[in-house]
Amino acid sequence: MKVLVINAGSSSIKYQFLDTTSGDVLAKGGAERIGLDNAFIKNTKLGEEATTINGIMSDHKQAIQLVLEVLVSADHGVIKSMKEIDAVGHRVVHGGEKFSASAYITPEVKAAIRACFPLAPLHNPPNMTGIEACEAAMPGVPQVAVFDTAFHQTMPSKAFMYALPYEVYEDHGVRRYGFHGTSHRFVAKRAAEILGKPYDSLKIITCHLGNGSSIAAVNYGKCIDTSMGLTPLAGICMGTRCGDIDPAVVTFLMEKEGLDTKGIDNLMNKKSGVLGISGVSSDFRDLEAASEIGNYRAELALEMFEYQCRKYIGAYAAAMGGVDIVVFTAGVGENTSRVRKGAVEGLEFMGLKLDSLKNKVRGKEMIISTSDSKSVIMVVPTNEELAIATETEIICSKLLAK
Repeated sequence: MKVLVINAGSSSIKYQFLDTTSGDVLAKGGAERIGLDNAFIKNTKLGEEATTINGIMSDHKQAIQLVLEVLVSADHGVIKSMKEIDAVGHRVVHGGEKFSASAYITPEVKAAIRACFPLAPLHNPPNMTGIEACEAAMPGVPQVAVFDTAFHQTMPSKAFMYALPYEVYEDHGVRRYGFHGTSHRFVAKRAAEILGKPYDSLKIITCHLGNGSSIAAVNYGKCIDTSMGLTPLAGICMGTRCGDIDPAVVTFLMEKEGLDTKGIDNLMNKKSGVLGISGVSSDFRDLEAASEIGNYRAELALEMFEYQCRKYIGAYAAAMGGVDIVVFTAGVGENTSRVRKGAVEGLEFMGLKLDSLKNKVRGKEMIISTSDSKSVIMVVPTNEELAIATETEIICSKLLAK
């Protein structure tokens, strides 16, 4: 099946066009500066260099139409007709409690996605805009929503509830939801496949470490806990997000700094994390470079990030009563050997022993634990687009079978 995967943001659309049979990415790219001057699409065909195509994209509908025109064009295209697009899979950030799995998009599903707008005001509205733009451009083509939160819906209430008045949960849905679910599920399953063991027989801790980072405990094939919360702000410190802090810090800083709700939200989401600590960058490559020449704050930022990862790994091993596999993935997890080392350092008592030579790997599937390590440590590159395409194919195949 040929599936177009769409990840719509407020002023951009990322896309991949995949053949699920071969796993090939036939084309990928992004439409940038939607609604602004000098809008363009950067498109890469399988086996070729990226090409930039300028065009007018006043809104998402026009951007989707231009993406489709690129895919079928004589110069940049990979198909002869839009009829070759069998289905569209959409990344949707928040599905609330309504969705524990991906869903064929119907009016009822769209209403449920809209109901989650207050929970993900920066993500769900553009996700919905992308869905409606595709429906307008490709009437009759099956559309599937793949939710970041769905994988975490197996968490027990003791893990997802906050110790606030219960009515806050009942009235406003305030609870831990978790994110990066598509990635956590993909790498957990892939790790089991690499080891040749049943997915539902393993205790796996997945570490999705990048500019946005989260860690999940996957117990016998089900997520039982995860570090992100009501929003993607919670958990370990990230590129620009503060992660877990004392809640009283919020009101304290609002008073001391004269911040309103937007101001404190901007501080915690965009000015904090390793950027805020280091004063250097949110990019871990920059932090490593600065640390190597003696920058104390850059080193502190790295140490804090590694320490918090280590604490979550220990906590989730305790929650599951042990751990069989620790998986590192995403930009930092796949490519930064120093962070991986720091995240498991001192956990030998849990049976986690890192092989320093194997740990030098970047962006490749690799077992990086020693041969005598009781638990396996792995690097598994994530592929959320392939996971979304596969989910889309499964749902569409079921519909065709009815």
